[in-house]
Amino acid sequence: MGMLVDGTWQDVWYDTKATGGRFERSASAFRNWITPDGSAGPSGRGGFAAESGRYHLYVSLACPWAHRTLIFRALKGLEDHIGVSVVHPDMLDQGWTFLTDDHGATGDRLHGLDYAHQLYTRAKPDYSGRVTVPILWDRQTETIVSNESSEIIRMFNSAFDGITGNTDDYWPEDLREEIEAVNARVYDTVNNGVYKCGFATTQEAYEAAEAPLFDSLAWLDDRLSRNRYLMGDRLTEADWRLFTTLLRFDMVYHHHFKCSRARIADHPNLWAYTRELYQRPGVAGTVGIAHIVRHYYYSHQTINPNRIVPVLTTPDFGAAHGRG
Repeated sequence: MGMLVDGTWQDVWYDTKATGGRFERSASAFRNWITPDGSAGPSGRGGFAAESGRYHLYVSLACPWAHRTLIFRALKGLEDHIGVSVVHPDMLDQGWTFLTDDHGATGDRLHGLDYAHQLYTRAKPDYSGRVTVPILWDRQTETIVSNESSEIIRMFNSAFDGITGNTDDYWPEDLREEIEAVNARVYDTVNNGVYKCGFATTQEAYEAAEAPLFDSLAWLDDRLSRNRYLMGDRLTEADWRLFTTLLRFDMVYHHHFKCSRARIADHPNLWAYTRELYQRPGVAGTVGIAHIVRHYYYSHQTINPNRIVPVLTTPDFGAAHGRG
């Protein structure tokens, strides 16, 4: 995994000794916002106006957090306005790299760099912290706008509407309070919950994360037995934030992260819902299954020391879902 310390790369894994074996995710460091007129957003500084061709998105096809941003780029018709570079699935001693492969890794299409950590030091030479994706880069000021996926998708949801004419709203004002409540539980126990299971280094820490994860999956399955989407009949960001974890669950988290009590396929409503979202126009093209499987099983040597990548049966996301 590694991290930067005062601008110098260090190949170090997460330190769970100080947390009793619990995995604790670091907060994102770059929290600026693109807005229609460049005014400041809820955090960070202003100066980032929505303009076609100005911004570039760095992602991993394996990463669920980065996947959210690719989905919103597709849903909101931003492909011709925001460029993309895809890192290599293997995250080893230099972290995310810009090596290329035949499954979608593109190299750094903007700067020709070798490693993602070089983007961080390009933006802030003395940066200290983890180097994560997604990275939303501003070509005009040569800096990182944001590396917080939940905020990038909200920028994509509305900031460019005047350019694209796409006014689909996945964060409608009348549902925001309920969306935030669902997002909070899903983030803590599901999106991040699978990582808290997989990266735990004590039995107690693992069990403390595993029970809430499956409690929430049961709660979500029940909610979806009565509603087509998490907010009823309206598709919102809450659905897409959940989807990227559900998509990876049976292929990766069930085995690799020891989330083994049940599969998503064992939750009938969640499984049909996952298939429906996958089949929405533009979404399947954002999914890189080969990258997903390769990244998790090969990169996490502390979990899989021999780096054996299993032969898996890919779930049939294209099967009829029967939801509406």
